[in-house]
Amino acid sequence: MSTPAASARPAGAEADPIDVLLAAGRSRSRVGALAASATFGLRAMLKIKHDPKQLVDSAAIPILFTVLFTYLFGGAISGSTGDYLRILLPGVLSMSIAVVTMYGGARLAQDVRSGAFDRFRGLPVWRGAFVLGGLISDAARYLFASAIVLVLGLVMGYRPDGGALGVLAAVALVVTFGLSLSLLWAAVALVVHDPAVVIGIANAVLIPLSFASNIFVQPGSMPGWLQAFVDVNPLTHVATAARDLMNDTGGTGAAIAWSLTATTVITLVCTPITLRLYSRQG
Repeated sequence: MSTPAASARPAGAEADPIDVLLAAGRSRSRVGALAASATFGLRAMLKIKHDPKQLVDSAAIPILFTVLFTYLFGGAISGSTGDYLRILLPGVLSMSIAVVTMYGGARLAQDVRSGAFDRFRGLPVWRGAFVLGGLISDAARYLFASAIVLVLGLVMGYRPDGGALGVLAAVALVVTFGLSLSLLWAAVALVVHDPAVVIGIANAVLIPLSFASNIFVQPGSMPGWLQAFVDVNPLTHVATAARDLMNDTGGTGAAIAWSLTATTVITLVCTPITLRLYSRQG
């Protein structure tokens, strides 16, 4: 004689949610690559409130260099502050985005040190979503820095002869270059695992590139050896391309080609290295 199991549920009783989740044969759909990347990008942007220095630097760097150099050296270099802004502002746009690229690598290094990186790698999502999400967040910060530069320039009297299309093209070019640098610092972060070291390495690279360029002055008066370095400096070509696009000088072809070449080379070199380092973590 058989008796009903003691654990049998009465008819019509509501199922326990845990039993439903653990029921045999139940499957969960895998989150799409774009949705996962967007989620990680949103997470990275929300983390900025715990590290507001990222946004402070994105605003302070263009404000400091634009105001300081324009009013201290503009008249001596170009004869008037208005003429100097035509040279300086596109250069500061390029430099500002290049400098803040380091924070994406620092954020990644912090995630590796805190253990969050290992937890994310165990999620059932596309493995590259974490890296792509970080790039989405970086692009948002670069657009914020670009807006600060452009608004400040307009307030100070800068009027781009290239119009809205020229400005948008320059911003797109510079942001794309910045994203390629983000991949470089991501690779560095996956090697050193220390945010302070990532920032230190980035500063050691980006500060010399910024000042040994044509961002602040034209290289004609520089020593020959320094001019040779300026000519191969990728920031020089990015700043020149942005300057030509924003000022509609008509000399955009070579500068854009060099800028896109530098961006492509950095991306093609750093992407496989970053993804390989990412897959080998832990």
